[in-house]
Amino acid sequence: MDDLLARLGEILGPGGLLTGAEVTGRRAGPWAGSGTILAKAIARPRETAQVAAVMKLCHEARQPVIPFGGLTGLVHGTASGPDDLLLSLELMNQIEHVDPVGRTMQVQAGCLLQRIQEAAEHEGLLFPLDLGARGSCTIGGNVSTNAGGNRVIRFGMTRELVLGLEAVLADGTVISSMNSMLKNNAGFDLKQLFIGTEGVLGIVTRLVLRLREAPASQNTAFVAFADFPSVTAFLKHVDRRLGGNLSAFEVLWRDVYDLLTSPPATGRPPLERGAPFYALVESLGGDQESDDIRFTAALEAALESGLIVDAAIARNLAERNAMWGIRDDVGQFQRFAPVTGFDVSLPIRDMDAYGETLARGIRARWPEGRVWIFGHLGDGNLHVVVGVGSADEETKRAVDEIVYRPLAALGGSVSAEHGIGLDKKPHLGLSRNAEEITLMRRLKAMLDPRNILNPGKVLEMP
Repeated sequence: MDDLLARLGEILGPGGLLTGAEVTGRRAGPWAGSGTILAKAIARPRETAQVAAVMKLCHEARQPVIPFGGLTGLVHGTASGPDDLLLSLELMNQIEHVDPVGRTMQVQAGCLLQRIQEAAEHEGLLFPLDLGARGSCTIGGNVSTNAGGNRVIRFGMTRELVLGLEAVLADGTVISSMNSMLKNNAGFDLKQLFIGTEGVLGIVTRLVLRLREAPASQNTAFVAFADFPSVTAFLKHVDRRLGGNLSAFEVLWRDVYDLLTSPPATGRPPLERGAPFYALVESLGGDQESDDIRFTAALEAALESGLIVDAAIARNLAERNAMWGIRDDVGQFQRFAPVTGFDVSLPIRDMDAYGETLARGIRARWPEGRVWIFGHLGDGNLHVVVGVGSADEETKRAVDEIVYRPLAALGGSVSAEHGIGLDKKPHLGLSRNAEEITLMRRLKAMLDPRNILNPGKVLEMP
């Protein structure tokens, strides 16, 4: 290892290789209790050629390499041990080119999501991917996990926003597929090997991103419902009435709404408490005046027909930000620590029954246990937070079983947008059949025969 570190230091130059306290002094995740990084060293290349050289050496030495970005993931996808080498692209953080005519942006993988959003906005464009960790997550991490976020219902997952990419394989081979066209059916779409595969098949180094024209209007509202069938009926109603402009449909079960709008939370309820379900609805359009009329008319029609029981429309940017502040204040769940968060997807029609089944299962075993449900319902994605008073391994396995097991019969997924990492690996078989998992292993064995890239994550290799 010492010889390998010396050679890596030569490749990376001054400041390119961190060891000792420079490694252990860094936090391993987004939360206060995440602990510090445990690894032998952190390699910080400045260009793709250095990434390739690092991987070539590590491949020859059979040295495990754990790639990481902003460390905002929630499934321990970047967990490391004392003998691992971490590879960070934090120094490869440049926006290389913006094409306002073709509406594309070429970036290095270590660039922060928020910086990309701001650069697009400067050109009168929009990069639609948006999530709460925008100020600290990197685009490379977003791509490796196929991140979702708040606007999937309108613009799709990260996968739909990537036109081309460059990646380095485990042996140092550089795969450059920096396509910038919307249409390119010339053979296999190789970029898909590296999107959503959590760094186990290769390290994404550069990207070509698809941009959209910046919206000229924005309308936001909170609405309340009397029952779950009204939630699903209103989703169809508002999507149809807004003519494709619906960009967010975030639903909060009653206890989540109460929690996020009561002190010590800073959010204040835009609607009276007491309804069983609430939704934060947002539309992005092309003309503020006409879109205001359309948005208001859609809500008024829903009120008149009884689809919703109340509504509050944001009248300015401050009110809009306050509404989103309620939805994004997920740190409030830590008041009930220890809690465990889950990210699942399932058919929208089954969500109410799933929530009831889940709550019954938790309370049957832990009478004082609590279950909170909220999230991107319009995308088929729910976030579930469970608190049962303990977080030991046996308890966690039992809670996992209650949360995940019903998804198999519903055709749901144990991971909607956060990936598999280490946490969900034991449950992958609930969402992927044996043949799919076998093919995943064959791809891993072909591209990383020595199993050095993020070993142990996503798949258990023989």
